[in-house]
Order: sequence, then C-alpha cells, then structure tokens
Amino acid sequence: MPGVVDPSRKRKIRLGVALSVAVLLGVALIYVSFNASDQTKEPSQILSAAPGQKFEMNAKVVPKSIRHDGETLKFEVEDRNGGGAMPVSYQGMVPDPFRGGREIVLTGAVENGTFVGEPESLITKCPSKFKTNATETAGTGSGSFTSNG
Repeated sequence: MPGVVDPSRKRKIRLGVALSVAVLLGVALIYVSFNASDQTKEPSQILSAAPGQKFEMNAKVVPKSIRHDGETLKFEVEDRNGGGAMPVSYQGMVPDPFRGGREIVLTGAVENGTFVGEPESLITKCPSKFKTNATETAGTGSGSFTSNG
C-alpha cells in the first residue's frame, strides 16, 4: 500500500517534530526574556538623559524625604550606592513596604528636573533580612520591625 508508513518510522518522525518544536520554543523564550526586558537606570543616569524620555528607574528612597502633597506622594531617590539624588513625584497605590532607605523600581519620565512616576508603577524591593524603623513609612506609625526572613 502506497500511503502506509511503518510504525517505527512514524514514531521517529513524531519525535523529531516534537524535539524541533521544543527547541524553537526554548529559543523563542530565551530571545523574548533577554530582549523584552528594559534595563533599569539609576537616578544619576536619568539626570543626564533627554527630558521626556521614558525610563524604568531602580533607586533607593532617601530617608526622611517622603511627604504628601494632596494626592501626590513626593520623595527623593538616589543611586543604590548613594549619590545622584533626584526628586520624585508619584500618584497611585503605594506598596506597604515603601519607606525611606528601601529600593524601588518606578516607571516614568523627567519633567522640569523631577522624575514623574506613572500611576500604579511603583514597586518596592524588599530585602530578605532587614531591620528598619517604621516611622519612615508613607503613612503614619511608630515602632520598629525586625525580621530574620
């Protein structure tokens, strides 16, 4: 019969097709994961960029710089290793662990020397082990928190 394929050959063809698809999906996943992610910039790098350009900023909140101006949260950030201080303006939900000294990731652009964050784009990075004074939170509170995480 001309249309019949040997079962062992059929299995080899299926295996070859399945492996080819798996390799292609793996390559596509690697490509997307490396190319789709924007590199974050630190404040000192953003200060020297063209105004209005959109960035994802990775910075540390300057302690005792957090204040509310109506619906707007204003604070200062600096490079993770210090220096490059820059004012920030943000409207939107503020994560509970947000406070002075914490690292954040925020998407936005520089307008008139201030980094204006896009609403709902503020992410607070939490260290696995930390000791911090809770009075530096965006809200009000007192006391301290210790975790051995």
